[in-house]
Amino acid sequence: MPQTLGPPVVGEASSFADRRNPVAVEQMPVCERRQFGNSHADLSPDACELAQAIDQYKLLHRRRFITFEEMLSVMKSLGYHR
Repeated sequence: MPQTLGPPVVGEASSFADRRNPVAVEQMPVCERRQFGNSHADLSPDACELAQAIDQYKLLHRRRFITFEEMLSVMKSLGYHR
């Protein structure tokens, strides 16, 4: 039987979350979003602090990846300067 791409049938369970819907986004579980790796165990203490700050930034701003500008702002928030 051919599949159609029409709207879902009323009463049919949807297995996908529409992220464009602001109500659905609020109900979605928050999960960790890591850009560089799954563990900070092999990092120096300073690098671990930076990695944790970047992870927190991504969780707060719901970002999976960050730009260089965002990374610079995280580093400055930790007190780094030129």
